[in-house]
Amino acid sequence: MAGLIRKDDIAKVREAAAIEDIVGDFVTLRPAGTGSMKGLCPFHDEKTPSFHVRPHLGLWHCFGCGEGGDTIAFLQKIEHLSFSEAVEYLAQKTGITLHYEEGSKGPGEFGRRQRLIDQHEIAQEFYMRELGSPQAQIGREFLAARGFGQKVAEDFSIGYAPKGWDNLTNLLRSRGFQDQEIVKAGLAIQGNRGIYDRFRGRLMWPIRDLTGATIGFGARRLHEDDQGPKYLNTPETPIYHKAQVLYGLDLAKRSIAKKRQVVIVEGYTDVMAAHVAGIDTAVATSGTAFGSDHVKIIRRLLGDVASPAAGVQLASGVSLGGEVIFTFDGDEAGRKAAQRAFAEDQNFATQTFVAVERSGMDPCDLRMARGDAALVQLVQSREPLFEFVIRSTLAKVDLSTAEGRVKGLRATAPIVSTIRDRALQREYVRQLAGWLGMDVREVTRAVSAGRAMARADQRGAGRAPGEQERPVTLARNEADPIVRLERQALEAIIQRPGDVIGSGFDELNGEAFSTPAYRAVHDAIRASGGLSSYVDFLQITEAEVGVGEEAHRRATAHWNQNLMTTGGEVVAKVITQLAVAPLPQDDPDRLRDYSFGVVRALVRTGITREIGSLKAVLGRHPFESEEYQQAFGRLMQLEQKRRTLLEE
Repeated sequence: MAGLIRKDDIAKVREAAAIEDIVGDFVTLRPAGTGSMKGLCPFHDEKTPSFHVRPHLGLWHCFGCGEGGDTIAFLQKIEHLSFSEAVEYLAQKTGITLHYEEGSKGPGEFGRRQRLIDQHEIAQEFYMRELGSPQAQIGREFLAARGFGQKVAEDFSIGYAPKGWDNLTNLLRSRGFQDQEIVKAGLAIQGNRGIYDRFRGRLMWPIRDLTGATIGFGARRLHEDDQGPKYLNTPETPIYHKAQVLYGLDLAKRSIAKKRQVVIVEGYTDVMAAHVAGIDTAVATSGTAFGSDHVKIIRRLLGDVASPAAGVQLASGVSLGGEVIFTFDGDEAGRKAAQRAFAEDQNFATQTFVAVERSGMDPCDLRMARGDAALVQLVQSREPLFEFVIRSTLAKVDLSTAEGRVKGLRATAPIVSTIRDRALQREYVRQLAGWLGMDVREVTRAVSAGRAMARADQRGAGRAPGEQERPVTLARNEADPIVRLERQALEAIIQRPGDVIGSGFDELNGEAFSTPAYRAVHDAIRASGGLSSYVDFLQITEAEVGVGEEAHRRATAHWNQNLMTTGGEVVAKVITQLAVAPLPQDDPDRLRDYSFGVVRALVRTGITREIGSLKAVLGRHPFESEEYQQAFGRLMQLEQKRRTLLEE
């Protein structure tokens, strides 16, 4: 574990690491009002984006699951890093040199995760160099036979693991890695006489995570005397989990987010063939079937949004909700793969398609046989996954007989019953009736029966139909206008403190807030010195970067960080939520008026509430009492303040 990093270095890292870039490696973010971005939360499953990022504050919060924090907290959670490891990762990314407190262990003990990644980077460079060696001729011939030259091999960082038992192992040892580390990385195997290279005499594909870091390898058998499997992948390691990895995603993620399309193929060479043909949204699973974790990754990149428009087909062939296109062979194995994909389909809010090559060729073979255009045409000829699965099921029965048609209905009605979109379900009922040559009412009854069975299964599992677990987050009682005003005012104060100077907020006491969580935020602001402390931060930053928006941005970020430190962990979560919430006013030119106005409205409400309390005190005490006189004096001050506010 790394030692204590100096606080000023941590502050530099926070400031230098653009949160939209760090989060953007994992989530597709889209504008959500002035200075705000949003996307699908990577920490829980959702169909409507509730994950918000406020770039100028360096903060994020999910209004669905309640998670939130700064850039460091995001990396800690999504990459399972310690605080120090996350800071060190960001320092490397931003080029900042870290210093450690005297007497603590320095960066010699970097994060365990980084040690594993470093080994993979060394291995990748080693394998790439070896691809040019005489021994790797067989590997170069393999690539050439599939239409991939040297440049394509370099673009995909393809390499070759030479024969021999300890070529990579010795290299890693020479770079300071211990045997147990090399085994833990999945690059070597522990034998009776020591460790030896896991990959030998094979063509190597590096597998990378969303940030572009190499975390594993896929290795293809080349030599006849190799008794191992055709493809050998890195085993499960602390950084490589095959169910959460898609090969080629590091190359395709930008195009996926831009085009709102992902093409899922079955192998490494299929991904290469697709990209060379211009289909730059292609990815593949790595040694496992397509599953729910893969769905979550793709949905985040697509910015998958459940809306009335989702799934509506445009003339261009791209749906408003995005597209997921599976490519399968036209044989029985391909049909089984489609059935597995169908099981995951409705976790998408996009249209899901199947592109089937009827003669049985995979994308790589198709490109070799017919060229790039044929591969592009394959993707363009996609058909809806629902239709493919239903037709594939019907193809197994004889529809020319009554018995066959009934059997076909019984096999396909449960499939149609699982379609959650009722309008789409009704359309497939009509189509199924036509394919079967049966009355629509009879097919409708069969589908309804299947739906009822599905509901019973859900109830048996302890959850009502359509019910989902709802994580707890800060309540937002929009029905109460006072609570809404308190929240909106604090959102404006936290996000735009410079716009509310002079609003009278610093004169409010905690009684102005009816919600305990908001009162706690107010108390943290007061304890930090109020809005005047923001002015202090602004003066410091203006001295560093000059007068302007950048100074306000930095001062606001520093001020927020100070508030969260003062308020403690619980209050910091509330502040983070307030900091990333979209403001109702999107017009940049009117934001200041909105922010100042909503805080001034809270101040007036607070004054009115205190005036009411003071009048109650007057009614309980005689005129000559000290309590009456103190309350009366305060009442006069507040009445004058209220009149002044009304006149401004």
